[in-house]
Amino acid sequence: MTDAPQWLLSAWLRAVAEAGATAPPELVTATGERLLARWQEPGREFHNLRHLADVLAKVDELAPEAHAPHLVQIAAWYHGVVFSAAGEAAYAHRGGEDEEASARLARTELGELGIPADDVQRVHDLVVTLARHAADGSDMDAAVLSDADLAVLATEPQRYRTYLDEVRAEYAHIPQRDFLEARSAILDRLLARRSVFVTPLAQPWEEPARQNLAAEQQRVTKELARLDAQSPREDE
Repeated sequence: MTDAPQWLLSAWLRAVAEAGATAPPELVTATGERLLARWQEPGREFHNLRHLADVLAKVDELAPEAHAPHLVQIAAWYHGVVFSAAGEAAYAHRGGEDEEASARLARTELGELGIPADDVQRVHDLVVTLARHAADGSDMDAAVLSDADLAVLATEPQRYRTYLDEVRAEYAHIPQRDFLEARSAILDRLLARRSVFVTPLAQPWEEPARQNLAAEQQRVTKELARLDAQSPREDE
C-alpha cells in the first residue's frame, strides 16, 4: 500500500461504515489495505490504483443518480480487484478483469465485516453487472457503476491514447493481430449501443467517447488490413 493516497483508505472506511459494518475497526482497515495491495499487483498497467481512484471519483460525481451510493462505492472497490492478463483471460471481452471472482471475494469479505446480507448480495450483483456493461435505466446503481468504469472512454484524445497504451502493455504477450481483433469486437459492441452511458449526468461524456471509439476503430481497421497484407491468414 506504499503508493496509495490516504484518502482512498478513508473513503473505504466511510463507505463500509455507512453500509453498517459491525466488525472491529482493525479488521475493516485490514480489509481495505488488502484491497489496495491487490490493486497494486504487478502487471496492472491500466487496471491499477489510479483506475480505482478514477472510478471512485466518477461514482462520487454521479452519486445523485444512485439509490445507494455507498454500496456503489464498495462495488467499485471490488469491480476488478481479481485480475489476470495471462492465458485465456486475456482473450475475454473484459480482458483480465474477472467480475465473477471479484464478486465472490466481495461477498466473502463483506460478510466477514458484518454488513447486512442483503447489502452484501447487492454489492455482489453490482460487480457482476460489469461483465457486459449492460446496465440500463431500470437499475440506477448499476448504471452509475458502469458509467464510472467507462468514463475513461470520454477523456481527451491524448489521455485516451495513454489508456490504450497501458491496456496493450497489460497484454504485451498477446499477438498483435489477436489483440486488435479483440479490441475491434469491443469497439463494435460499444459503438452499436444506442448510448454508451446511461445516467443523465454522464450524457456530456457521450460525444467525446464516441469520437475516441470511432478514431480507435479506424486505426484498428487500418492496422488489421496492414497485417493481412503482410501476412495473410493460412485459412484465407
